[in-house]
Amino acid sequence: MDATEEMRGLVARLNEAADAYYSGRGELMTDFEWDAMFDRLKALETASGIVLPGSPTANVSDGTVSGEKEAHEYPALSLAKTKSVGEVAKWAGSRPVWLSWKLDGLTLVATYDDGRLSRIVTRGDGHIGTNITRLASAIRGIPAEIAENGHLVVRGEAVISYADFEAFREVSQEDYANPRNLASGSLTLKDPSEVAERRIRFIPFSPVRLPRDIVPWGERMEFLASLGFDCVERELVSPATPEAIKAAISRWTGKVTGGDCPFPVDGLVVCYDDTAYASTGSVTGHHATRAGLAFKWADETAATTLDHVEWSCAVASIAPVAVFEPVQLEGTTVKRASLCNISECERLGIGGKGTRLEVIKANKIIPKVVAVTEKAGEFDIPSVCPVCGAATEVRTSPSLTKTLRCTNAECPARELRKFMRFVSKDGMDIDGLAGETLAKFVNCGWIRSFADIYRLPSHAGEIAALDGFGRKSADNIAAAVAAARRRSAVNFLVALSIPLCGRDVARRLLAAHDSLAQLVAAAEAGESFAHIDGIGEAKSASFVAYFASERHRSDVRDLLGIVEIEELARGDAGGKCAGMTFVITGELAGWENRTALKEYIESQGGKVAGSVSAKTSFLINNDAASTSAKNKKAKSLGVPVISEGEFAARFA
Repeated sequence: MDATEEMRGLVARLNEAADAYYSGRGELMTDFEWDAMFDRLKALETASGIVLPGSPTANVSDGTVSGEKEAHEYPALSLAKTKSVGEVAKWAGSRPVWLSWKLDGLTLVATYDDGRLSRIVTRGDGHIGTNITRLASAIRGIPAEIAENGHLVVRGEAVISYADFEAFREVSQEDYANPRNLASGSLTLKDPSEVAERRIRFIPFSPVRLPRDIVPWGERMEFLASLGFDCVERELVSPATPEAIKAAISRWTGKVTGGDCPFPVDGLVVCYDDTAYASTGSVTGHHATRAGLAFKWADETAATTLDHVEWSCAVASIAPVAVFEPVQLEGTTVKRASLCNISECERLGIGGKGTRLEVIKANKIIPKVVAVTEKAGEFDIPSVCPVCGAATEVRTSPSLTKTLRCTNAECPARELRKFMRFVSKDGMDIDGLAGETLAKFVNCGWIRSFADIYRLPSHAGEIAALDGFGRKSADNIAAAVAAARRRSAVNFLVALSIPLCGRDVARRLLAAHDSLAQLVAAAEAGESFAHIDGIGEAKSASFVAYFASERHRSDVRDLLGIVEIEELARGDAGGKCAGMTFVITGELAGWENRTALKEYIESQGGKVAGSVSAKTSFLINNDAASTSAKNKKAKSLGVPVISEGEFAARFA
């Protein structure tokens, strides 16, 4: 095969993979494989002096999102990348530089004119994107108005946090590969309310055009923050000596490996603080040479041998997990890696015991099988569910992804998302029982109903013997379960996963009855609750239908024999916080926990948000002098910071 023919093949495969990936149809190759192919194509182009039409080395693409095409006012060029710390230092040239996350999502460009949002466009090919302004209200972090006139252009990343990704998977029947895949697929939807459920947020990383003449990049970002934008995390390295660059990258790498970054990232971005100097660079291919540099971590790979494929319940399917001979990666021992679904197993060519594998920790976090180097035996798909023994079936999603499902509608494996909702903060708030742990216990047969979660201490010896647990883990779970035996009636109802019954509905229903028992009895008797303010026919019918099921009634009776309910006092509802939005941070002294304070605020007509914005009325923090990010943000926006005592004096 000559070089040109190989290049054609690489261009075709890379473009096909990019199109599938960014349009939300699934992954055709891993990031590891993409980078390897891209680097090979670039090397061939350099050696031959030929760049084929459509080559991804000469195009920037975030995929196609349905909507009207629109030209960018300022071309959204991509950054040159490196995996060498030395090259970063050489590029910096001792000039002050900023490090920030290279967020792994979909790039958007937001434009404001005279204080109002005028358009949102996807990056597309860097020159022409897709107008998705209709989805503005569904994407967090894009204010409709800002306190600044003139023309403002902001480039940022639309991302979904790991926590929000898992939360969405709890209630979704789609098996998305990762947060970026979900984010990009979500922006093809037409209904803003449907997009809002995915909890996509916009994080600015580049102020392209400001209505004021501000040169230092750091000051430009602070200006955006003063307008209410929640900008990308960043750090100034000055002077940018090779030693300082190395130390800074090491710190940021530690944040990734330590799980301190809530969003998916695939590297770091380095840019000059002197934007005037940065603008003097030339454009080579589709890179502006001084606009910035992307640093990507070099993946440490290891060869190992497959022992077996374990099938375990996931949120919406029975997922394959590769179990292999232990290897050392990024300073830890790795012996398991999710294979995601049947399509991924077929793409990799997974076999049976003895198959040789190549594994990495993607972005230094997630164990991943990236290649099969030698296949042994055959890949077997179980015909019965490993949890309940019912027949299984292979389903193909609209994105052509094959997954294994159990045909038993009441299989605990299919109800994992309900167990996750049950132990969540809004539910019974049981610490230490994340989705992966619950899935393991369901697979072991220890959880068949909600009440079984409170019986986990009876399996303490078995839990301690599980791989990755031990006696301390078993004791911690027992303590967490014991601590969660007393919960509010609101938490109890939310924990049951009754359709259309969130915290507000639960509180309204309980406020109209003397006790939880009275409310449950009324529901079992088939009474209507449609007359209660804020309930209506649909929510009433859903609540009554839940208690019409004998299984549900039995589950509730079982639970009420185990837990202690804190009743909602009638008259708790009020309007002392009406129309106001609060953010809570730091340690609390007067309230049992943040959930309790949140419930009070909501009962008084207020809202509680997770981050400070221009719409925040008060930040509650007992340490008003704290230098935390939320305190800094509140002060920059003029949001009052009050203590618990001050809150009680004004609103309790």
